Amino acid sequence: MKFLAYNNNNDGEAIIRVRLPNQRKREMFATADLMLGANHIRVRCFDGVTRTGRIKGKIKKRVWIREGDVLIVVPWDFQDEKCDIIYRYTRPQVEWLRKNNYL
Repeated sequence: MKFLAYNNNNDGEAIIRVRLPNQRKREMFATADLMLGANHIRVRCFDGVTRTGRIKGKIKKRVWIREGDVLIVVPWDFQDEKCDIIYRYTRPQVEWLRKNNYL
């Protein structure tokens, strides 16, 4: 699900696309805590659980993830302490999420 936000500043209007987690697919917000290496990151999910996240191959080469980034993760069905990282938010997107009380 994507939302468009219009920034009504005096310097012009900027359109920010923000992807929100899909609850039906068990997606949730998380923050990157610790880089473990080999495409694994320790993430702190917004349900209070710390999981080991694996960067999906689809975004591995396209997006660089650093500590402190806000992510969308999907916990594994058979191992709840692990998850897949499927999306990373940019700074303007994080500001929009905070302004609209998603974070």
